[in-house]
Amino acid sequence: MLEVSGTEMQVSLRPATIEDSAAIARLVEELGYPVSSQDMETRLAALIKEDRYLVIVATDPGGDLLGLINAERRLTIESGISFEITGLVVSSSARCAGVGGALVAAAETWARSHGASMMRVRSNVLRPEAHSFYAGRGYDLLKTQHCYTKSLQTKPEV
Repeated sequence: MLEVSGTEMQVSLRPATIEDSAAIARLVEELGYPVSSQDMETRLAALIKEDRYLVIVATDPGGDLLGLINAERRLTIESGISFEITGLVVSSSARCAGVGGALVAAAETWARSHGASMMRVRSNVLRPEAHSFYAGRGYDLLKTQHCYTKSLQTKPEV
């Protein structure tokens, strides 16, 4: 556990555990991604068992979750190994108090410890407050892109 100084509230950072599943589900729902505690437990179990993933939570002195960060080490054909923040959520009650910055710093430390020289993050165009948050931490806008999805629940066309 790491006590974070320099934040406007007392915060501890630690690796997420399965016991955090319900609280994490509530946090990600604040961003508009509803998920059951059971589904979150399944996801979290898969993430915390592999060292290519990082899931850290921020807690208040009473142990309540204030935020979380998820990052991963990726290997792609075009880029080789890269490190990316894949999720950052701070409770609405703890925003603008240094919690997000502490979580990002912890993820950057983790990435450096794995040999990273750069960290990447993607942010929805509908979240301008997130854009200024990352820019304020030295992240530069690289590009904009579209994200497409296709349901695979239907029969393929012949």
